Parts: sequence; C-alpha cells; structure tokens
Amino acid sequence: MMAEFSPKFKEALSLVQKPGRYTGGEPGCVYKDKAAVDVRMAFCFPDTYEIGMSFLGEKILYDLLNRHENWWCERAFMPWTDMKEQMERLQIPLYCLESKDPLTDFDIVGFSLEYELCYTNILAMLRLAGIPLRAADRDEHWPLIIAGGPCVCNAEPMADFFDVMQLGEGEQMLQDICATVEQGKKQGWSKENLLLELAKIPGVYIPSFYDVTYLPDGRIDKISPNRPGIPARITKAIVKNMDDYEPPKNFVVPLVGAVQDRASVEVLRGCVRGCRFCQAGQIYRPFRERSPQLISDCARELCRNTGYDELSLTSLSTSDHSRLEDILDALNSWAEADHVSLSLPSLRVDNFSQSLVEKTTKVRKSGLTFAAEAGTQRLRDVINKNVTWDQIERGCRIAFSEGYTSVKLYFMMGLPTETMEDIKGIADTAQKVVDLFYQIPDRPKGKGVQVTISVACFVPKPDTPFQFCAQDRRETLREKQKYLLSCVHSRKIKVNYHDSATSVLEGVFAKGDRRLGRVIETAFENGAFFDTWEEYFDYDRWMSAFTACGIDPDFYNYRTMGLDEVTPWSHLDVGVSHAHLVREYQKALKAETTQPCNRQCSGCGANKLLGGPCFDYSKNLL
Repeated sequence: MMAEFSPKFKEALSLVQKPGRYTGGEPGCVYKDKAAVDVRMAFCFPDTYEIGMSFLGEKILYDLLNRHENWWCERAFMPWTDMKEQMERLQIPLYCLESKDPLTDFDIVGFSLEYELCYTNILAMLRLAGIPLRAADRDEHWPLIIAGGPCVCNAEPMADFFDVMQLGEGEQMLQDICATVEQGKKQGWSKENLLLELAKIPGVYIPSFYDVTYLPDGRIDKISPNRPGIPARITKAIVKNMDDYEPPKNFVVPLVGAVQDRASVEVLRGCVRGCRFCQAGQIYRPFRERSPQLISDCARELCRNTGYDELSLTSLSTSDHSRLEDILDALNSWAEADHVSLSLPSLRVDNFSQSLVEKTTKVRKSGLTFAAEAGTQRLRDVINKNVTWDQIERGCRIAFSEGYTSVKLYFMMGLPTETMEDIKGIADTAQKVVDLFYQIPDRPKGKGVQVTISVACFVPKPDTPFQFCAQDRRETLREKQKYLLSCVHSRKIKVNYHDSATSVLEGVFAKGDRRLGRVIETAFENGAFFDTWEEYFDYDRWMSAFTACGIDPDFYNYRTMGLDEVTPWSHLDVGVSHAHLVREYQKALKAETTQPCNRQCSGCGANKLLGGPCFDYSKNLL
C-alpha cells in the first residue's frame, strides 16, 4: 500500500506548484512488503517528473525488476525548484514515490545518464538525499550508486561520483547487478568485495578500478586497471534477441501530464544508416528487430491496461523495420476498433510511403517530421545521410496529397566541412517544400502550408566518425544562425534554433576526461542545476568553475583530435571499432557515402557482439 504522508510532507505539498509530481499513487505503481524483499532499488531520473515519466528505458527496467518477487524497484525524480526549496527547509530527504522512503534506505540508487547537461542534477539529488557525492567517500553502509544510459559510453566526467557504471543495454546486466548485491548482503561482503564481484558482469565498469595518466600537453597517456583480474577494456552488454525480452504490458500512468504521455513499444534496436554525426546510431549497433506478433500482442495489452489511446512505435528508425507493414497490419486488426491511433516518430523520408500514411492515420493524424540534417547534397553526403532532394520532394508530395498542411524539417548547423552555402541550402530546402505544396493539385483546399525548420548545433560525440572533429565556436554558430534567418523570405517558414552556449558545454563534457569531475562539482557547489532549462543555465558560472579548477574547456571541444590519440573512452568498447571510425571520417572528408548496413556490411565490428553476421546478405535486402 502507498505510504501515508507526514505532516512536514503535507506542508511542503501545500506550498508548491504541481504537487502531483511528488505524491506517487499513480495507476500502475508497484507496491511490495518491505520486509519481504531482499533488494531495493531506487531508479532516479535527473530531471523533472514530466521528463522522466516520458523515458521508455525506465519503464522497461521498472517492469523487469519488479517481476522478481523479492526485489522492489521504485522511482525518484529531480524536484522542481519550489519543492527542492521546501525539502531543504523542512529537512525532507529525497525519497522514492512508491514507499516515500529516503534514498538512503535503498541498496542500489541508479541514475540514467541521458544527456550531459543533467550531470549537476545528479549531484543535486545525491545532496538532497544526504549521500556523499564522491564514491571514495562512501563505504558499504551507503547505497551502491550506479549509472546507465548513453552517456556512459564516455563515463569519465562523472566517474568519480559512481561506484558502478553500466556500459550497454541494461535488461540482463541490471538483473545480474541486483542478484550480486543480494548475494553480497546475505554473505556480508565489504564494498571492495562487492565491486570485485560486480566487475565480472559483462558491461559493468568500476571507475575506481582504473587509473588515468596524462601527457605533458594534457592528452591522455593511458588508462589501465589498478587491480589484478580487471579487464583492460570493458565490452558493452547487449540483448542479442529482442524477442527474449517482451515489452512492458503495463506502465505507471502519470498524474501530471508527461511530455510524451502515450503508450510506447520499442520495435527494434540499433540503426542501419550509419550517419556519421549520430552517436546513438553507432553505440546501439548491431541492428535487431522484434517480431510483429509480439509487438502487437504486448501493445494491445499495454493500451488496455493503461487506457492510452495513442501508441508510439519507437526506435532510432522505425521505418527501417523489415516487416513494418506486417506490424501495422497486426496493430490495425484491433487498434481502430479500440480507438487507438498509431504514431511512427522516427520515419525516414526515403522510405515514407502512401501505405504508411494510410495505416497510421486510421484514427487520427499525428505530426510529420523529416530529418534532412543538411541543406545541400554535398553536405548530406559528408554526413552519410543518404537522402536526396528527390526523396524529400517525394515524401512531402505524398504527405500533402494525403491532407497534411504542415511539415517539420530537422537540420544541424556546424557540421564538419560546412560552408555558408550549406546554411543557405537549409532555407532553400524549406522554400522548395513551400513551393511544392502549391504545385500539388489535390492538396488540401483553403489552407496554407507551414514549414518549420528546427536547427540544432552539431556536437561531436564519442564513438562516431566525427569524434575527431573540433566543434564550431560559439561566435561562428551565432553568425550562421543570423545568416540563416536572413535567407528565409517567406512567412510560411518558421525557424527554430538551439542556444549555442549549451551546445558548447555539451561538447566539452561529451569528449571530456576524469579531470572534469572537479569542474562539475565546483559548478554545482556554486549553484548549478537544471542546466537543461534555459532559465537556470548560467554559462558564466560554468566558465568560472573551469577557471577555478585551472582547466581550459577549449581543450576538449575546440581541438581536432589525432586519429591515433588515446581518448577518455578508449577503454570502453561499444562494439564499433576505431578503424571503422577512422575509415568513415576519411570518407566524410571526401564526401563519399557508405551504404546502409542491411545492404552492404561496412565492417564496423559490431557483429562480434552477435557472434556472426548481422544480416543474411544472400537475400535481396534492397
């Protein structure tokens, strides 16, 4: 049963906006008898309730861990500033929503590292919980502090704060961690013994078991284990067969509307495309699909259990599922009768079709977004986007003929080899889409068209072919943004672009090393948190923290890395080989493209994680 609220807790709730963020009690919550469980885990998301409750990864792991009768996984989120202030004033420690117990009562406190600018929120949550920030200051009497998520592919900036970091996919790895913690509790292991046992689990990285040495110029000399039996490189954990783990059939349904408040089913993992800027497309390789019937069966039960009337088929590139039409046919056998609409949020413009539109708009139309990424064909070839204007035109023509009057186009700015001609190409592409609308005879009558172009600042990320590149300076990005606005001459085109200051900091921490832990802690102690929120991000405070620590941020993101340089993530193997990244980087400089890996293997190395080829190339996969 849900825990009762204390008088102090009731007082805090009476003084904050959106108290439903902090009460728990939502449909789908899991409650267990504390006395009957052996392992308790707090799954912490370092952002607000609305953001965290949109995260599918938490829902998957919450469901998976709670299937064990003697384990209990609960949820905690970063309180908004008003609740944080009340918790500090009333001395209410950070707690989990299900039991209302403080994080210090748990065996494991786990954080998801989804985005570099959430790092200070992690420290804020530990401080609110009364837990020492640094792993070196916590013995076995404190919860085990662990992390997972995409940012672990370069774990080093946050290495000093975590006991355990999970590289790769957590379905089996997290269960193995919980089982080891359970064994350690029963046998009275010390923290050192527990960590040594955890280090045997595939994908588990124990930062304190590795030493880093540096060259006189600040680059890394080597990263090496400091205990016997610890591997020199950690290889990520993966789920080889997606059907071995069925999607959740129930979700916790938020009381306060989540940003993505709908049923979601992951249809595949990985990506075949090989875009050279995309970290997710590299670190989630190899490509693996779920079977249509399992997707449909679990999705139907999920919608009926939660009451959601919108279903999102999620992945990095849903339209690349080899049996997408079969999936949609299976879903439509019940979705229309159940008044459930289907959403494909990650469509590729080159395989967008009239059939897809018809099968996903039987109940209602959702928004339509195409990622063109670059404004000219030359630059699209540099980044290996493998999309042409003819394909963009064809996709938009189908959309307009099917009744759509608005299209969003995603681009990036600051890409390697980019010129002002490429920036102008963004505006030209949008104008061509506007003109196309009025050329289509069967377009929606009596309505105008709206084309929204959203332009993100490119950030070079680890484990991508562009990891070697320097990031555009803030001043350069501002010039490009100003020039883009000058190139747009139609009211039917709306331009959105990202703040370059946050992108600069993201670039520093994306490619940073262990020395940056001091900077993160210093900025936090000086008031940094909620850095993902524009109203709380303070660029000057961060620059002051770098100065106080004697560290030059430009060293990390404004410097071209040597192709043979030891990187902060060189001991963390995500499957894609260094040689592949170098090959793709060199092809990019020559604007040469690489085929999607379901058409031709590029030898990236990720197939070693499966123990064989990712695809049967004897079949016609075109």
